[in-house]
Amino acid sequence: MIRPARPDDVPVIHRLVRELADYEKEPEAAVATEAQFRDALFGANPVAGAHIAEQATESGGGREGAGGAAVAGFALWFRNFSTWTGNPGIYLEDLYVRPEYRGHGYGKALLKTLAELCVERGYDRLQWWVLDWNTPSIEFYRSLGAEPMDEWTVFRLDGDALHSLGGKADG
Repeated sequence: MIRPARPDDVPVIHRLVRELADYEKEPEAAVATEAQFRDALFGANPVAGAHIAEQATESGGGREGAGGAAVAGFALWFRNFSTWTGNPGIYLEDLYVRPEYRGHGYGKALLKTLAELCVERGYDRLQWWVLDWNTPSIEFYRSLGAEPMDEWTVFRLDGDALHSLGGKADG
């Protein structure tokens, strides 16, 4: 089952992001707090959305799940905009399915949910990044019809470089 995230999902979203950071071999980079996720997803001016993938369990509980469901994974996204098409789209920041739930359709169901949102809202694109070494994910995305944007190089400005460029000029 895929459902929109609720405020009480913030702790599990935080844990899933940390699990994803471990998987991507950058656990020290995941410094966001639960309070930041709560504000970004459910604050006065939300800037992101999230969906939770759950698996019903017979025992009435599971890994962080409530109401007899175990959390299998999540998708965290935000709206972007294309100057070429003149329409918004969805940028998928994180898609993560816990290892024990992979291969059972949760990743596809999360992407399908976001694609349905795009279609319902008249958005032109659903896009995301994937690490070059993540062959299983790349093959999965290709199987859904997603195409790599091989002619593009991702750039990032952060840390000291961001502050150097964005700082106020002296004088």
